[in-house]
Amino acid sequence: MTLDQRKKMTILMINMFIAIGSFGIIIPILPAYLKSINQGGTAAGLMIAIFAGAQLVFSPIAGKWADQYGRRLMIIYGLTGLTISMFIFWGSNSIMILYLSRVVGGIGAALLIPAIFAYVSDITTLQQRAKGNSFISAAMSLGIVIGPGIGGFLADFGLKTPLLISAIVSLISVIFSVVVLKESRVVQDTGLKHAPTVDESMWKKITLSVKMPFFIPLVITLVMSFGLMSYESVLGLFVDDQFGATPQQIAFMVTATGIVSVIVQLFVVDKVVNRLGEVAVLNLFLAVAAFGFLLSIFATSYELFFGISLLIFLATSILRPVINTLISKLAGNEQGFAMGMNNAYMSIGNVLGPTFAGLLYDVQITLPFVLGLVILAITLFITVVWQKQALKQRTYNNPERV
Repeated sequence: MTLDQRKKMTILMINMFIAIGSFGIIIPILPAYLKSINQGGTAAGLMIAIFAGAQLVFSPIAGKWADQYGRRLMIIYGLTGLTISMFIFWGSNSIMILYLSRVVGGIGAALLIPAIFAYVSDITTLQQRAKGNSFISAAMSLGIVIGPGIGGFLADFGLKTPLLISAIVSLISVIFSVVVLKESRVVQDTGLKHAPTVDESMWKKITLSVKMPFFIPLVITLVMSFGLMSYESVLGLFVDDQFGATPQQIAFMVTATGIVSVIVQLFVVDKVVNRLGEVAVLNLFLAVAAFGFLLSIFATSYELFFGISLLIFLATSILRPVINTLISKLAGNEQGFAMGMNNAYMSIGNVLGPTFAGLLYDVQITLPFVLGLVILAITLFITVVWQKQALKQRTYNNPERV
């Protein structure tokens, strides 16, 4: 890459890191903060679900706006939304206002993330594209890993300190982008005014996806996101209520599981898939994830629950790229549609998982894990049946290969 490309990539990576880390930074303080305003599991789940829901609803619109009005403007607007969200969160103790801040934050993320990836496409050649996207993905992973750790450290200076610091850093990023970031493409009106007419609504696309050969892997994506986000949304509350964990202990747990996820995806997934194959890996690690949820119900200490969490995150870290590969292989010439649906199903799981987990947590704190166990067990059964049917179909179509 040229010096100019590297400069732009650095700015984009900083912005993405801030976007992803800005919510992760509040995870360690969330249990104590919600208790301070007399809220519990339902509120914790809705915090995540509302953010994901707003992001899901606005992402298609934001993608069109990035084409119509330019990447730079959407990046700045997205960062501004995240900044406003964090200042609202810091300045209020009303749960309804906090929900509003999550809506604003979700819209900000929806504006920011597609525009950043579009910007990368504008400034890289086809040969550089994968490398550029990997840099942005690395910044996202870094935000997931470091955000909670920073939040746990800052909590020593006051419960709301992480919120204020996050808001200030985000504001600095907005100003920095306004001054330094240049538009990556020439904005043209030609053809863009008619672009929305070729797009179907999200619900029509989801209905169409039911008939596709990759529908079952899409369902697995939804269920896995549902289970993982339901687990993550009550994790901090659970170790706080059950084991008296401090914000620092919660931060350490979330950061460690994030590091495990990054290491596994970088160094383990390819080796496991090459050795066992996608189908075997899918069955094995769905079972491992379900077993982890079962163990969570009977955990008797923070240390034991920590180890179980590492097992669950290890399994899901392997499952995600494997499912993506399966969907891609089954999609044929429908790669764009398939990947779009993969993101949509994942987002639906991100909304439903925390919502149900929070509601169940307030009934009985282990119920979210029971729900995750049941859903993963059913998914494993559906997956095995689907694989057998697919094998029969291949045998029928290609009897000479048997």
